[in-house]
Amino acid sequence: MDQRLLRETIQDTWRTSALASLSEFVTIPALSPAFDALWASNGHLHAAVEHVRAWLAARELPGAELEAVKLPGRTPLLLLEIPASAGVATGETVVLYGHLDKQPAAGEWSPGLDPWTPVLKDGRLYGRGAGDDGYAGYAAATALEALHRAGGRHARTVVLLETGEESGSPDLAAYLDHLRDRIGPVGLVVCLDVAGGDYERLWLATSLRGIAFLDLTVRVLDAGVHSGHSSGLVPSSFRVIRQLLDRIEDSRTGEVLLPELSVEIPEDRLAEVRQAVAEGGLRPELPLTEGVRLAGDDPVELVLNNTWRATLSVTGASGLPSLEDAGNVLRPFTGLKLSFRLPPTADSAVALRAVVDALTTDVPYQAKVEIGRAAAASGWNAPKLAPWLAATLDQVSAEVFGQPWRALGLGGTIPFLGLFAETYPDAQFVVTGPRGPGNNAHVPDEWLHLAQTERVTEAVARILHAHAGE
Repeated sequence: MDQRLLRETIQDTWRTSALASLSEFVTIPALSPAFDALWASNGHLHAAVEHVRAWLAARELPGAELEAVKLPGRTPLLLLEIPASAGVATGETVVLYGHLDKQPAAGEWSPGLDPWTPVLKDGRLYGRGAGDDGYAGYAAATALEALHRAGGRHARTVVLLETGEESGSPDLAAYLDHLRDRIGPVGLVVCLDVAGGDYERLWLATSLRGIAFLDLTVRVLDAGVHSGHSSGLVPSSFRVIRQLLDRIEDSRTGEVLLPELSVEIPEDRLAEVRQAVAEGGLRPELPLTEGVRLAGDDPVELVLNNTWRATLSVTGASGLPSLEDAGNVLRPFTGLKLSFRLPPTADSAVALRAVVDALTTDVPYQAKVEIGRAAAASGWNAPKLAPWLAATLDQVSAEVFGQPWRALGLGGTIPFLGLFAETYPDAQFVVTGPRGPGNNAHVPDEWLHLAQTERVTEAVARILHAHAGE
């Protein structure tokens, strides 16, 4: 393989057609179904699929088959199938994964920026979906096309781009079952949907936390009552909800108290964290309010809190009027959206049941508790690297990044990984991406680091080439 041509092809594609198409992709408000109940009629997810499909169709990929797969009542999925290069007979399929659905605007963006307007500035592409996760399909196809031009090779490859990841991938299992025969036996999974510790080296995610979430509503009245007439007689719904949450979380430390949400941290993951911290990595850029301290002083423990321990976040509320509109009223109910991040190896279904039981058993004052929209997805812990992959990562990191690669656990959730790990227990996983500190995924001013995207794309191409030689 001509490695110089490989790099030049990747750089040229990213700096021209891929960047132009990804910029147009930003303009499509393809909100994930959790944020757009009318997604089917609004058509933005389908528009995103069609936009990326058109770009993929123009690529020089011999024998490629491209289809927008649409199961009834489910979000669409884009599938690109490329036969193995001549002479490659591994019998294994490589799956390259990404997603096309997006988070909402999530507040005001900085002056000159807008979630649905692409802006190129300082080597970054700003706009919702640029980094999470619109680039993935472009990177996958660019890597494959560059391999062909440079005389490289790859096994049979499937690029799979779903449109429900930001909602917990509720349709993905159905699609994987539907496409099982077309996907075939999987030997390598490349997931392009994570962030690393910096923009200087190749980062691999070796674990992701699971997730459980639900709507909790505590109701004590059928209608609001003057607080002077009712307080001290009727328990506050907010006080009841505080007592229920105290069963689950120590409010002083943030420790989740339910044993079903705790696991023993593997020694190899502890070693990864200690190494990364010792080298100065894993320092997230967070917009802390002036004077606010982190939840602890030990950087290793902070990383473990974010990657291998359960946490509770209250991400939404109802029944609470704004400060300006709040009167002297004992409110009839309080509702909270509870989001639990779970350890990678915890059983998410068991964890969710434990949370629901804690919230609904022996409720103080026999207040009425309502649980809604409860769901869970398990996390993922990577298998041990095969010797060929470990050696390839070492070489690629040195020649593309000039730095050794590093591993880290991530606090987020990608249900795809758990599904594939269960279905293909012998597969190798490369979970990587160009995002890093301060990339603002899910919040205002999301951006994609373009130079790092080129490097990660080249790394993926070279990993595919090495896999084909096994």
